[in-house]
Amino acid sequence: MITDPLATLLTDVPKTQLAHLPTPLERLPRLSEELCGPTIWIKRDDCTGLGLGGNKTRKLEYLLGEAIAAERDTVVTFGAIQSNHCRQTAAACARLGLACHLVLIDQVRSGDNRYQSGGNVLLDKLFGATLHLVAADDDEAIRRLLKHLQAKTNLYVIPAGGSNATGALGYARCAQEIIEQSQHAGFTPGLIVHASSSAGTQAGLIWGLSILDSDVEVMGFNVYHDAPETLVKNITAITDELDQRHQTVTKSPPVVNHAYRGEGYGEINEETVEAIRLAAALEGIVFDPVYSGKALAGLIDQINVGAYKRHEHVVLIHTGGTPALNVYQSSFE
Repeated sequence: MITDPLATLLTDVPKTQLAHLPTPLERLPRLSEELCGPTIWIKRDDCTGLGLGGNKTRKLEYLLGEAIAAERDTVVTFGAIQSNHCRQTAAACARLGLACHLVLIDQVRSGDNRYQSGGNVLLDKLFGATLHLVAADDDEAIRRLLKHLQAKTNLYVIPAGGSNATGALGYARCAQEIIEQSQHAGFTPGLIVHASSSAGTQAGLIWGLSILDSDVEVMGFNVYHDAPETLVKNITAITDELDQRHQTVTKSPPVVNHAYRGEGYGEINEETVEAIRLAAALEGIVFDPVYSGKALAGLIDQINVGAYKRHEHVVLIHTGGTPALNVYQSSFE
């Protein structure tokens, strides 16, 4: 067992317990054999428990811990219509007795008539959230809503994806889990890969590994931004703020792969469909088409082209999102 420098740094940081932790770290033997590359391990953050799981629950433990400490009674956050972050925020607010408003931005082209009402949207409603559907370019509508809520409630605002320096702490803790679990399993990961979008997951991993003095590399597969430089800038801004808050120095810069985003955020492609089919058939694990499915497709292709020959073990973080799979059903028929 390694020492816990993170515990010392985060002693006075508010936190509330929401997730089933640690999530499992599992070897994928059949997929690894199929690809003839490094041994692939999967960090099952689709199994965090709350509201059908996902990576945002880790962030919400710190974000809503802060909200409760500040005696806030209402939460508002933002995301695409099928946002996994919004679904987990709604579930967390239901558990904690906080009012929840979700600003769902109509930004994804979809030919499936279930996209607007099924998947995560159905769950948002079950968890009792108030939904506000907003056009992608209607910033004024968002400003009006925030002004109204700030006047009527004791409001706590969570950014899209829960991605700021507070939320990123959840993934510093995830980095620690991966190091401890891999030690227990008798291996050292050479690389951690995951879908990267709103920057908080990757920033937390990079910062946490730095605090733990680990040389494990982190690769984020960009699934959101038109320009990968934007994602790198956002990750760096969060690690810089974490360093300022906690008087630390992050050792490694962000590394982002932009090759597997496809036509755009939330738009599924054939490579992702085939990767999801392969993992389901070989390992009985379901990936989502927006985030981890694209990361899996990237991982498979990178192994096939020999990019990861230097690594004996690679960890893929499954960030959840499977409730959205049914609104992409037509892509699998």
